[in-house]
Amino acid sequence: MNKTIFVLNGPNLNLLGQREPAIYGTTTLADIKEQCLAKAKSLGFEVDFRQTNFEGELVESVHQARNEACGIIINPAGYTFTSIALLDALKTFDPPKIELHISNVHARESIYHNSLVSRVATAIMIGFGARGYELAIDAMAGMVKGS
Repeated sequence: MNKTIFVLNGPNLNLLGQREPAIYGTTTLADIKEQCLAKAKSLGFEVDFRQTNFEGELVESVHQARNEACGIIINPAGYTFTSIALLDALKTFDPPKIELHISNVHARESIYHNSLVSRVATAIMIGFGARGYELAIDAMAGMVKGS
């Protein structure tokens, strides 16, 4: 069994810790990556952790995951609500997919309420802050081991 979990991050998440800390907190994406690597290792998994501000690059990562990953955890950020290309790519990935958002998108402006990604996600993690990534790794490990 492949034991690599792809953790994919969309646009502007490279600015975590600086961008709107009242919403997203002060933890950086580098901090989150280290937490994910440690959590996955403790569960016997590896993580391929990526961030991009470019839609096509995110789509390419999903395509690569088809051959290399046992699951995808994705924080698509702004592409959550706009990218049919990302939705279509995720449809081609059969193993578990967890959609993740740091903030509670449903408590925010209505523009953040209609996720295209949710239509194909196996599960959704919303509003746990940076800790949501570790929770998602734990959940993904359980989903993969249970299958």
